[in-house]
Amino acid sequence: MTGTDMTGAGPPGPATTGTSPRTPLRVGLVGYGLAGSVFHAPLIAASEDLTLAAVTTGNPERAAEARAAHPGVRVVATPEELWEDGAADALDLIVVASPNKTHVEIATAALEAGLPVVVDKPLAGTAVEARALAALAEERGLLLSVFQNRRWDNDFLTLRRLVDEGALGEVQRFESRFERWRPLPKGGWRESGAPAEIGGLLYDLGSHVVDQALVLFGPVVSVYAESDVRRPGAEADDDTFLALTHANGVRSHLYVSATTAQLGPRFRVLGQRAGFVKYGLDPQEAALREGLRPVPGAVWGVEPKELSGRLGSGESPLTGGGTPVESLPGDYPAYYAAVAAALRGTGENPVTAHEAAAALDVLEAAKRSAREGITVAL
Repeated sequence: MTGTDMTGAGPPGPATTGTSPRTPLRVGLVGYGLAGSVFHAPLIAASEDLTLAAVTTGNPERAAEARAAHPGVRVVATPEELWEDGAADALDLIVVASPNKTHVEIATAALEAGLPVVVDKPLAGTAVEARALAALAEERGLLLSVFQNRRWDNDFLTLRRLVDEGALGEVQRFESRFERWRPLPKGGWRESGAPAEIGGLLYDLGSHVVDQALVLFGPVVSVYAESDVRRPGAEADDDTFLALTHANGVRSHLYVSATTAQLGPRFRVLGQRAGFVKYGLDPQEAALREGLRPVPGAVWGVEPKELSGRLGSGESPLTGGGTPVESLPGDYPAYYAAVAAALRGTGENPVTAHEAAAALDVLEAAKRSAREGITVAL
C-alpha cells in the first residue's frame, strides 16, 4: 500500500526569472564544505540549465579549490555579498549548503532579497521554523526547495517502482538502514552535541530515511525511537532506531548508525505477496567523492548487476531465494533539472518546504521519544 506521492507537492516556483530558456540560470552557492563541494557544485555545473556563478566561503583553501574546480566562478566571503547593493540581480537562485545551524538565517535573508532558494537537508532545526520559511517563500512568490537527493538513489527508485507496480502486494513493514562502521569520531559540527549545531545522525542520515518512508507510505501517526551515543569521545547520537506507524498501517523500522560492525541490508521490505531485499549503497556519492561528474547522455548512477536486490518469498536472498531485480540508475542530476524547470514555470518544486516540515515533525517526535522513553503520537 502506498501513501500520497509527495514528489511535486506544494506550490511551484515563480513562473519566470526573466532569463531566456536557452540561457542557464545563475546560481550562488553558500558554503563549500562537503555538501557544497562534493554534491551541489558538481551537480549544478553538470546541469545544462544552470551555471555556478558564485560561491561563498570564508576559508582561503576552499576558495582556491572552488576557483580551480570551477574556472571563472566568483568567490565571496559572506552570503550577504551575494544579495547586497543590487548583487541579487546577477543571480537566479541561491543554494544553501552551509552548516545546519545557519540554514534558516541564510534562507530567510535570501528570500527577503527576492531570490529563490534551495536548502540542503535538514531545512531547519524544527518544523515550526520550516513552516515559517515556507510561508515567507509563498508570501514572496518564490521557490523554496529542499535538497533530498536520496529520493534519486538507485535502490530507492527501484523500490518505489516495485511498490507502485504492486510487486510486493500490500506492504506491511519497511526496513531501511543507513549504517556505517566509523568507530572513531571525526569531529566537526556534524558530530557536535551542542543543540544549536543540529548535529548527530538523527538529523543527518535520519533526514534521508524518514523522508523516504514518508514518500513511500505517507503520513505518520506515531513515533518510537531509541538513540545512543556509543563511541568514546562522541557528543551527538551515533546509533539511532526509529519505529514509525503510518496512517495507512505500514510500519517503518529505520536505522541510522556509525557503529555497525556488520552492515545490514539497505532495504528489507515485506509485503503480503513478496519481499524485497537490497544490500549496498547507491554509487553516486562515492563517484562524486572520487571526482567523477555526471555528463548529459553518459552513463551515471549505475551499479554492477551482482549488487541487484532480490524479490521473492519463503527463502533468504543470501541463500539464493528470490529473483534478481536490476537497479534503476541513480539520478541526482534529476533534482536540479526539476528545480530549473520549476524556476522556468514548466515543472513543479521537486521537494517542498512543507514536505521537509512533515519530516521534521517525525524527527522532533523521535528526539522526544528517545529522551523520555515514550511513544509519541502525531
